[in-house]
Amino acid sequence: MKSQSAWLTLNETELASMQTLSKEYINFLSEYKIEREIVQAAIAYAQAAGYVNLDDYIRLGRRLQAGDKVYATTKHKAIILAHIGTAPLHEGFSILGAHIDSPRLDVKQNPLFEDHGIAKLDTHYYGGIKSYQWVTLPLALHGVVAKKDGTLVSVCIGEKPSDPVFCISDLLIHLAGEQMKKPASDVIDAEALDIIVGSSPLCIQRADDGAYHYCVRSSNATSTADTHVTSMSATGQHATGTSTTNQQAADAHATDAPNSALNAASTPSAISSGTVKAALLQYLLESYGIQEDDFLSAELEVVPAGCAREMGFDRSMILAYGQDDSACAFTSLKAQLDVTNITRTALCVLVDKEEIGSVGASGMASCFFEDTVAELMECMGCGGMLNLKRALRASHMLSSDVSAGFDPAFPSSFEAKNAAFLGRGLVFNKYTGARGKSGSNDASAEYMARIRRIMDDAQVVYQTAELGKVNAGGGGTIAYLPAKYGMDVIDSGISVLSMHAPWEITSKVDVYEAYKGYKAFLEQRA
Repeated sequence: MKSQSAWLTLNETELASMQTLSKEYINFLSEYKIEREIVQAAIAYAQAAGYVNLDDYIRLGRRLQAGDKVYATTKHKAIILAHIGTAPLHEGFSILGAHIDSPRLDVKQNPLFEDHGIAKLDTHYYGGIKSYQWVTLPLALHGVVAKKDGTLVSVCIGEKPSDPVFCISDLLIHLAGEQMKKPASDVIDAEALDIIVGSSPLCIQRADDGAYHYCVRSSNATSTADTHVTSMSATGQHATGTSTTNQQAADAHATDAPNSALNAASTPSAISSGTVKAALLQYLLESYGIQEDDFLSAELEVVPAGCAREMGFDRSMILAYGQDDSACAFTSLKAQLDVTNITRTALCVLVDKEEIGSVGASGMASCFFEDTVAELMECMGCGGMLNLKRALRASHMLSSDVSAGFDPAFPSSFEAKNAAFLGRGLVFNKYTGARGKSGSNDASAEYMARIRRIMDDAQVVYQTAELGKVNAGGGGTIAYLPAKYGMDVIDSGISVLSMHAPWEITSKVDVYEAYKGYKAFLEQRA
């Protein structure tokens, strides 16, 4: 059986709809790159579509009714949206489940150090990556810093055109003889994935006009010494001038924490002869109110800087970071928000930590999913453990995760008859896993037949696939976790080239067919 090109099935109206969806998806990829950002965006989208926080119902003792729409979150990193249908909950839910974490580099808790005049942040990679793919790329910092006083500082540096970016260096080819002899897994050691964040020992400040100023002092600065300022605007233009700094104020600031490198850099003499690290710490304090020990309670993620882009002369593809699994998270969320009159209650589950085993309080293996469903049933007057188990056992789920696209550059890793191809629609993986299907959820034949009927009735273009050749590798999804309740689950998603690379490739038409398929699944009547 040969799957068809989804492009050849679209009429003019559908092509226009596909382009509109693609534009929205590209904007989503560009704006929301980490779990916290995606959850915040999902909340905003949900509220605009009439969804209300489930906590409000619980707090006020309100009863949920058919047509009501609610959402619940946990740890700012996972969210569940529920649209209550007309059928009793014991008949089960229609569930879309995707993950919103992606492979990346996480900044360590004690990260900042200086090495021969270059300041760096030490990182620990998250998920499965090829280390050599992450060097010499413009990188951005996303995340939060939680301070002891309870404030939360949001960080996003490297995405705006006026922002600085960061980078990991690589050895020049002229000296790389020994490096080039190493296997790919050893070319860049994981401990060498340190991002360069500075190289000047001078203080840098931001002026009211948005320009940045280097503050240069002489080593014999007096208490009212003149400071030479070089202004750097976003356009690269320079202007010079002088400003006066009060030595007593600097000394007074230094007494707040005399043992820190940060406060050592607050004095004029330290600025002229201090370290790059000290200057950066002063910049972080003045710009963000962050001190060095605040890194202990920070979640900072290093991701490729820059926007998602259309790819190819024909603009048929999308090149972006994080399409595993934002491609499925976005289309699942969009389908959930767009359904109207439904019979079975529809759930969209967006969870964290899939790339490292779905562990933790925000992963699919946590109690968040089960607890939220229990709260929904309690708010509908049908709570209780037995009712919960019955409802989950009667549910149907699409585990929405991307599939490895057949890559003509590496044909030996795929078995073409059972591979996913770009441009051929939504992909269904009856099973995943490794070797002898280890770690897999293997969907039943009856459920696969049901899925075929739903997709065919909705004229969704779809294909089936395995994850590469037998014994070539393998991988898993969240599917096996909800399957433990006895519900029917099958993996479904979008074909991706260069999966887990900093920049991944998808087809616009596959994104569109996934949206159509997910929406049809939620609208199923029986």
